[in-house]
Amino acid sequence: MLIIGIAGGTGCGKTTVVNQIINELPPDEVGIISQDSYYNDLSHMPMEERVRVNFDHPGAIDFELLCAHLMELKAGNAVEQPVYSFREHNRTGDTETTIPRKVMIVEGILILTHPEVRDLFDIKIYVHADSDERLIRRIKRDVDERGRDMEEVLTRYQTTLKPMHQQFIEPTKEYADIIIPNNKYNTVAINIVRTIINERLI
Repeated sequence: MLIIGIAGGTGCGKTTVVNQIINELPPDEVGIISQDSYYNDLSHMPMEERVRVNFDHPGAIDFELLCAHLMELKAGNAVEQPVYSFREHNRTGDTETTIPRKVMIVEGILILTHPEVRDLFDIKIYVHADSDERLIRRIKRDVDERGRDMEEVLTRYQTTLKPMHQQFIEPTKEYADIIIPNNKYNTVAINIVRTIINERLI
């Protein structure tokens, strides 16, 4: 099994890069795990407390469960991936069965911050995008898809997203094997990743 970690700041375009990588690969040989599924279970907190949680801090992620699941998948066993609701700021209680594939892609802003998880990645990728571009994408996504209002998104960006990016996410570039610029010039980097994957699939 080849495990690929794809990190980068919020709104950097990780999903776009994932789609570009898997676009020409056999769908039954590639699986995707999102860090977002592994936010801590906050069922013990009332909603008004949950909305104040700093979800851009590594402490918001259940890395122990993510690490255990990756090791299970590597051993050839299926896992039950949690389902997360951004509207409720919590896990839903449901799970999604994830089966081992030849290639497992793990994507998320904080996945390179955790040493044990990081060590499980055969390839570590960091997607870079301009900070203004990331903010614009974050606003569009949170307002359109997650039911947030503009003031909430901007406040969260100023108080948590930006400082957390500078403190925890940007420094993880140093762990990346490949840094992909999320613009029209990223074709070569994407093709290099595809080539490595295809060699492993043979």
